[in-house]
Amino acid sequence: MSDEDVIAATRRWLERAVIGLNLCPFAKAVYVKQQVRLVVSAATTPEALLEELTAELSLLSATAADVTDTTLLIHPHVLTDFLDYNDFLDRADAAVAALDLEGEIQVASFHPDYRFAGTAPDEMGNFTNRSPYPTLHLLREASIDRAVAAFPDPEVIVERNIAALEQLGVEGWRKLMTP
Repeated sequence: MSDEDVIAATRRWLERAVIGLNLCPFAKAVYVKQQVRLVVSAATTPEALLEELTAELSLLSATAADVTDTTLLIHPHVLTDFLDYNDFLDRADAAVAALDLEGEIQVASFHPDYRFAGTAPDEMGNFTNRSPYPTLHLLREASIDRAVAAFPDPEVIVERNIAALEQLGVEGWRKLMTP
């Protein structure tokens, strides 16, 4: 699997699921303006990924939002087990804090086997956070605040997403993600 293949699968997910199913009503604007940075990590250990995450957090913080509003750090070679990935999220949050970026940048999580606590693996609600590869999404909090303020009722997003995914079903999801 090449970096180009990883990027292509991630773009397909963004275009067909995140934007196409409107799972995130805020994603389309930054995507069409080419303000989404997609980075494929070569890391094979959590420690190496943490170094790359720290570098990406610093880069995003130092870059104007109209150039790069958000970053997807895709890491196909490390933390492929969801429980290991989930445990790593505390280290990601600690990196944000160590760089004094709390309140400026947050890390959202996506994984091919994403599973919310207390749910069965095949529950469609889990698919709201399922991506082709483990991915750390670095988001500017100011952008989130603006998007939420512009959205009339942000609380309904989760409910609407689950309903849309339940209608689609697992087989529909697979077809949607197939090249």
